[in-house]
Amino acid sequence: MSKVLVVLTNVNKFATLDRATGVWLSEAAHFNEVMVEHNIDVDYVSPQGGYVPLDPGSVSSTAMDATNWKFYNCADFRNDALGKSKKPSEIDPADYDAIYYAGGHGVMWDFPDNTELATIAKAIYDRGGIIAAVCHGVVGLLPITNEDGSKFIAGKNLTGFTNEEEAINKLTQAVPFLAEDELKAAGANHTKTAAYTENLVVDGQLITGQNPQSARLVGEAVVRALK
Repeated sequence: MSKVLVVLTNVNKFATLDRATGVWLSEAAHFNEVMVEHNIDVDYVSPQGGYVPLDPGSVSSTAMDATNWKFYNCADFRNDALGKSKKPSEIDPADYDAIYYAGGHGVMWDFPDNTELATIAKAIYDRGGIIAAVCHGVVGLLPITNEDGSKFIAGKNLTGFTNEEEAINKLTQAVPFLAEDELKAAGANHTKTAAYTENLVVDGQLITGQNPQSARLVGEAVVRALK
């Protein structure tokens, strides 16, 4: 049976704003729902392990749908994903066929420099597994390197949260960098569609989605790749 490792953030607050953040619920829930539908097991890891905060915006009345409510109300999800996520040191990459980086603004602070998670992801990839990410979660790809020290994403086709989408959020100045700009600076071929519309890019074993609306598409593409 296949098994997927889902990466979540531990960051609960913007560094320069009195504004709460965390994982964007739908990016975990909609992806996870696809895994459940295909009997694929999921484990959760975060840079520090333990508690994972939810971005308050992701559980607002306008953001919640049936899938989000299902996972929000699920005690196992709250306990395993949000209450006691695993530490990177507790992960054996050989146990997983894919790794998926969920987003939310919190990841902008604890994903980009996390070499432990990057090493896990590259080990999964080198065994023929999948690296997947959605929205801001794509910044987790930045610290992944090849054996020669070059950037893993250099020359690869991908997508992720766009400068336009960040501007719509009015958070361009509140994040440490813009995801789209940093991916391009690392040599990636970043493509995008209209703001907040579904967009999936598959480049071999690398699968990325542009925004929260794309999380289920990423999950479905991961399932296709695993089969």
